[in-house]
Amino acid sequence: MASYPLALTIAGSDSGGCAGIQADLKTFSSIGVFGASVITAITAQNTMGVVDVMAVSGSMVEKQLKAVLDDFSFDAIKIGMLFTTENVLAVKKLYKKNIPLVLDPVMISTSGNALILDETVDAIVKELFPLSTIITPNLNEASVLLKREIETVDQMIEGAKEFILHFGINSVLIKGGHLNGKEMVDVFLQKGEKEAILLKSNKIETKNTHGTGCTLSSAIAAYLAMGEDLETSVIMAKDYITKAILEGKDVILGNGHGAVNHFFNPQKLIKR
Repeated sequence: MASYPLALTIAGSDSGGCAGIQADLKTFSSIGVFGASVITAITAQNTMGVVDVMAVSGSMVEKQLKAVLDDFSFDAIKIGMLFTTENVLAVKKLYKKNIPLVLDPVMISTSGNALILDETVDAIVKELFPLSTIITPNLNEASVLLKREIETVDQMIEGAKEFILHFGINSVLIKGGHLNGKEMVDVFLQKGEKEAILLKSNKIETKNTHGTGCTLSSAIAAYLAMGEDLETSVIMAKDYITKAILEGKDVILGNGHGAVNHFFNPQKLIKR
């Protein structure tokens, strides 16, 4: 009997379709992985910003998660926006530790809106960081978590080492899409490795960057679900998001920050 590689996203819903659950499922599908979802929050948003956020109750998050875990054998899980401490605890309660976990600590939207409650940050660090295969903060999120400004590649490298040493995590990818200069540089470091890997690409001039962080982290989860090792998954995901940004850079979608082109090279759903 054949099966599909299976990935689960636990995140918020973006009514504009650019980020969150919607971006995650598009990414899974375009890479050839079957995706399921647990919705943690409902946002009213579009390309111009977030109008409002309503958290899904912890009990409902728990019921969604139990339902899919009881029925599917997932090959990878991606966690995005959790918003409340209650939802963090609901996820931790049912998480099965043998499943690779990609944690994107979503805190601030592209338009600058807060997507998490302050007390939830501490809960994520305490409860979910130790369970994660990899965390994928952007520069703003890394600055919040490390309690200092992270603005250069050298600061990203030092920050990655601090995440490994002081947060008890397995690996980190600090995303440098907002770096000044002509290059986009992401810094990847695994526990036990002395040197970080720098993933570089030319900066693409476009305002269509809504959901890039969600897309990158879900691409890592998709490649892990396909059986790739962590380093390969990160490298392939970096290539995927770079091409998705490039292919969508000149498209007009809404009046603000549009989406990347998730389906620039869609793959058939993989049978194995």
